[in-house]
Amino acid sequence: MSTFQIEGGHQLKGEITPQGAKNEALQILCAVLLTPEKVTISNIPDIRDVNKLIEILRNLGVKIQKLGKGKYTFKSDELNLEYLESEQFKQEGSGLRGSIMIVGPLLGRFGKGYIPRPGGDKIGRRRLDTHFEGFINLGAEFRYNKEERFYGVEAPEGLTGTYMLLDEASVTGTANIVMAAALAKGKTTIYNAACEPYLQQLCKMINSMGGKIEGVGSNLLTIEGVDSLGGCEHRVLPDMIEIGSWIGLAAMTKSEITIKNVSWENLGVIPNTFRKLGITLERVGDDIYIPAHVDGYQIESYIDGSFMTIADAPWPGFTPDLLSIVLVVATQARGEVMVHQKMFESRLFFVDKLIDMGAKIILCDPHRATIIGHDFKSTLKATTMVSPDIRAGISLLIAALSAKGTSTIHNIEQIDRGYEDVDDRLRAIGAKIIRIDS
Repeated sequence: MSTFQIEGGHQLKGEITPQGAKNEALQILCAVLLTPEKVTISNIPDIRDVNKLIEILRNLGVKIQKLGKGKYTFKSDELNLEYLESEQFKQEGSGLRGSIMIVGPLLGRFGKGYIPRPGGDKIGRRRLDTHFEGFINLGAEFRYNKEERFYGVEAPEGLTGTYMLLDEASVTGTANIVMAAALAKGKTTIYNAACEPYLQQLCKMINSMGGKIEGVGSNLLTIEGVDSLGGCEHRVLPDMIEIGSWIGLAAMTKSEITIKNVSWENLGVIPNTFRKLGITLERVGDDIYIPAHVDGYQIESYIDGSFMTIADAPWPGFTPDLLSIVLVVATQARGEVMVHQKMFESRLFFVDKLIDMGAKIILCDPHRATIIGHDFKSTLKATTMVSPDIRAGISLLIAALSAKGTSTIHNIEQIDRGYEDVDDRLRAIGAKIIRIDS
């Protein structure tokens, strides 16, 4: 395990540019399997999870060429489908939850797709039922090897469009079904579809390849299947989760920071949710400017005077990936707030580390925590901790940068899974952070 040593208590200052969106990149990279023609993608983040998926595609036979930082071409004209049933794939695919999304395009194009039970963050149960129920609705047969924990779907006669109502608005589930349906016979209608900007980007990409998807941006998608798809060029959006992370960092360290090129129209309720915590942020062109909060920040209350609750919800609600940032930012606010994590049952368990640092947090149950802010009258204390997952890891890093003294964070590979060159970019705006490789 590699480690960060962080000397906290320093104000930062400067500009930071968000990386390409991890969650979009995982979808878009799987979509290159839909066509034998060349696909060019730019603004791909250089992070562990994305690089793992690129390696899986390469082992599957995709011809990959790197054109520059974050820019690649992909050509899936001579795939080795036998790799999908190899021991190598079972090992590589099980280490990356995003690999589940190769099943949809392979099923649509070749009539079969396989995947080992994927891994990912330890943040609770995340079912795959939505994916496979969607494939079955399109006419595929499902098989599961319990001993080897290996899933498969097959449709030797091809897929046929249909109407389906998803039991949950799963982002990766919707993406997988959309990719399969794009090459099915006839019309597919998906109700209760996820509509996150990442999913919108995928639909726009497929349409630029010759697909026929309507209702993009809504929870009712209509997909008219086509015989084949062609090549395209696509640019990945900036990562909204990283943007929210840097907003929280600026507030917690009382720093003046400008976040560049954020694609404001795709941020949804994120800016206003941070404003509810009392954080001042301004729109300057397509940038976010956060002034130094030298006098702290005051959490808003409801009209009737009751204290604020911030909860996650499917888009256009507040993304669950930023609740850990909200929680850590609230530890130094004036006032109280309840954070309600509805969508995952274990994401709040990292609060014990913040409590060790002196934060006033009551963990009500696996889904809810109440935070009583210090108003900077008592700083967090430096400590040693282990990063349990990507989002908790970056929250602990923000806490350490605001704390008094030198903190140590182990298992930073979890942070590297989702944040590109995070230590180098933070040092560029004044953070005192050292990476110690094991």
